[in-house]
Amino acid sequence: MKQPAGHHLAELNVGRLKADVGDPLVAEFIDNIDRINGMGKRMPGFVWMLEGSGAPGATSHAIGGDPRYVPNLTVWEDVASLRSFVWDTVHARFLNKRQEWFDALEEQHFVMWWVPEGHRPSLDEALDRLEMRRAQGDTDQAFGWDALGGAKAAE
Repeated sequence: MKQPAGHHLAELNVGRLKADVGDPLVAEFIDNIDRINGMGKRMPGFVWMLEGSGAPGATSHAIGGDPRYVPNLTVWEDVASLRSFVWDTVHARFLNKRQEWFDALEEQHFVMWWVPEGHRPSLDEALDRLEMRRAQGDTDQAFGWDALGGAKAAE
């Protein structure tokens, strides 16, 4: 899938924590969110990230009223930038341990899509894209790593 001119790559990854923020079961994850996010913000190609309000990461943005169901919403200049952050940094170690802190979700929980440069997607917009991917599979409007050809998949 080719990146349209004048566009960046948005991604949403959602998860449901196994316990409330503050519970020792998820402490390692919660204690490292700001460090990992800070590293991401310093990566070449990083554009923007949905921030929380006083809570670690974006954990204050509970999805569907469930405080354990949390998003990670970012924008990157291109696929290579996101891929590098996800797979070539300490982020990969945390990604590989996600089953320790997050429930296994039955539904698709990850989506990417192209956004015009300068656009900052809302969480509602991102959740709409996720629903689109759940309903239609990979399309030009909502897709996963496989649609990008040869990318490692974290889904």
